[in-house]
Amino acid sequence: MNNQYANQKNKYHWLKLIIVVIIVAAVTSALTIGLMMRYLFPKEFEPVTLSAQEKIVLKAKINKLEDVPRSQKHDRGEKTKTAASQETKSNTLEPERYTEDEANRRVSFSERELNALIAQNTDLATKLAIDLSDNLASAKLLVPLDPELPFIGGKTLKVTAGVELRYADQQPIVVLKGISFWGVPVPNAWLGGIKNIDLVKEFGSSGGFWQLFSAGVDEIRVEEGLLTIQLKE
Repeated sequence: MNNQYANQKNKYHWLKLIIVVIIVAAVTSALTIGLMMRYLFPKEFEPVTLSAQEKIVLKAKINKLEDVPRSQKHDRGEKTKTAASQETKSNTLEPERYTEDEANRRVSFSERELNALIAQNTDLATKLAIDLSDNLASAKLLVPLDPELPFIGGKTLKVTAGVELRYADQQPIVVLKGISFWGVPVPNAWLGGIKNIDLVKEFGSSGGFWQLFSAGVDEIRVEEGLLTIQLKE
């Protein structure tokens, strides 16, 4: 009787063990599939949609950048409404004295505004997203892969990158913090050894883009949700 009871108890023990193993395997499989779907086959991003008030603010900023400098009106006199209306309708330009406004050298965009501009003006609306945090600009990009590639053909490659942006010692600082494919960081050697190096300091003295960039920027600041750049005269 004791042997029969022991055998029955042993069977229950193994049955419980098998059930636990099956549950663990099922949970592990579900997590693995979930991670694969998230990192290997990510969904497209949802484009940023601004509110009516946010659209007005952004439009004012764009208009400020696109406006032709206004002339000093005390020399020319005010235009009449009729003349202004006719100029708008004919879309013609009039000669104007060149002026510079100090305020026009300072440009700032929020994270939502940058993503909204991407959504409105490029075909990357559902494929590129920008994140702004203190001294760091991050990007996520979805890249469709060639259908003829083996194994991963037709899938979507998720690329993430981070760049440190700030201003110190009278010059901008631009540092690539890293690039990842499907959440896997790319080795620094594959990036040409430029990871965690101040690109302006490293390449600015040799001329070219980084020297021009540094010479034209008086301040650059990235904070939570906001990018601000002050240009030099």
